Amino acid sequence: MAEHVCPWWMGYLIDNPLRRLIHNPEKLLVAYVTLGMTVMDVGCGMGLFSIAAARLVGDHGRVISVDLQQKMLDVMKRRVKRAGVADRIDTHRCEADDLNLDIEADFILAFAMVHEVPNAERLFRQFFACLKPNGRLFVAEPRPHVQASTFQEMLKTATDVGFQQSEQPYVRRCHAVVFGKTDSAD
Repeated sequence: MAEHVCPWWMGYLIDNPLRRLIHNPEKLLVAYVTLGMTVMDVGCGMGLFSIAAARLVGDHGRVISVDLQQKMLDVMKRRVKRAGVADRIDTHRCEADDLNLDIEADFILAFAMVHEVPNAERLFRQFFACLKPNGRLFVAEPRPHVQASTFQEMLKTATDVGFQQSEQPYVRRCHAVVFGKTDSAD
């Protein structure tokens, strides 16, 4: 799925204490992730949001952490073990052009990754297929990287696939939207 992917070693710069102040994962997810849910964190990197989601889903929930880069997943596995939530997280390495997942998630997070995908329509169709009825998709894209017009194109692509925009949460320095799933994709 990657057109230009952030190198794995940049994960150390992205997932740091300052980032947690700017994008507090628990605060961003608590309105959407509850006990017992199945959550997909696509483009999970080194686990910033996956660890928070694992805490929120509790002992009976699951987090599927998806990334293209095995090195990101390897670092994340060590971090989730230290955080005490390894039993709630499954890692999945996707292919360059395919999520290659057959699951049903209650919630999907795509944080700062859609702009790296060469075929957003295909990605949104795969998200749609993986999301349970009444599930939600949270998309956030960094303002420095993604122009407002490009983000609007992403929104149109998602709605063309069948998603309905339900809200626009505030995420510092990001464009952000939460979609709900309609009955069926085109």
